[in-house]
Amino acid sequence: MDDRLKVLMTGAGAPGGPGIIKALQCDERIWLHVADMNVNASGCYLCENSHLIPKASDDNFITFMLELCAALSIDVIFPLVTSELFKFSVHKDQFEAIGVNVIVSDFDSLSIANNKGKLYEHLSDSGIDAPEFRIVDCKESFENAVYELGYPRIPVVMKPCLGNGSRGIRILDPSKDRFDLLFNSKPNTLYTSLEEVLASIGNRNIPDLVVSEYLPGDELTIDTIVEKGVMKDCLIRRRDLTNGGISIAGRFIKEDQVSRYIEKITLSLPGLHGAIGFQVKQDVNGIYQILECNPRIQGTSVAALGLGINLPLRAINVALSKTNSLLGRVDGLGFVRYYNEVFYEY
Repeated sequence: MDDRLKVLMTGAGAPGGPGIIKALQCDERIWLHVADMNVNASGCYLCENSHLIPKASDDNFITFMLELCAALSIDVIFPLVTSELFKFSVHKDQFEAIGVNVIVSDFDSLSIANNKGKLYEHLSDSGIDAPEFRIVDCKESFENAVYELGYPRIPVVMKPCLGNGSRGIRILDPSKDRFDLLFNSKPNTLYTSLEEVLASIGNRNIPDLVVSEYLPGDELTIDTIVEKGVMKDCLIRRRDLTNGGISIAGRFIKEDQVSRYIEKITLSLPGLHGAIGFQVKQDVNGIYQILECNPRIQGTSVAALGLGINLPLRAINVALSKTNSLLGRVDGLGFVRYYNEVFYEY
């Protein structure tokens, strides 16, 4: 009888999918299955057990996943896709009824953490530092908020309340040379001006946006393992190089101020559970402020393997109430990510 822990990881095609697969395959006690809605998902070719599943928005998503888990005798679901988190959170008890532990936060904490507007409001109401911000839902309120926050004297940031992968994020900065942006910057530059944004909006409706002060300092990524709001582990990485919002080079550092700040946030959201990611950035006074919370494991968490720390495995252990020892070394290591090819017959 095979007594390995059967883990089903969804989002095998996510940018961080291959790294999470690598981490979980390091432990021979894990029998890994991966799944994705895309037949060309790279991670599906890195694991011998791969499955095609429907989109989270499909009506049959939960029924399909329950049947798949039952057929495979899955012990743990490790979701990487944000849109799936809410479905799994709402139906978590149905999976528990068939013996499946889903690593996901509760719905209320998830709804706050995944919505930048709600998160900023929650932190402000809880007395926890957050950037100065406005939440807007129309062109007129957007323009007013931009000016209230100091534009054009200082840059201002806009971002959708609900969004991922840096979609919709722009830095409104009229001081940037438009000629230089056009000819010397890559097409994915975040810089723009209020006039350009207003022209793009035209007469169309806009999604709910957070308009906030621009934080000019260093940006950090924080990987945490959280058990019902209590932070068990905290690893901090300086983002030295990014591509499309994804960190591709960085260094692990020790920053007690940031650890304490993140711990306040997790304690204020007692339903947070599992591997939870955060982004923070320094304001003009050098104080780190929240950018966003990712209520799931972050793709670059695999870099912690270089420190001898397997964060995906730690998240599984906490979910199964197998809390292991505290972290050892947490700084002094740098990393660089690179592309690799997967070849397959068709």
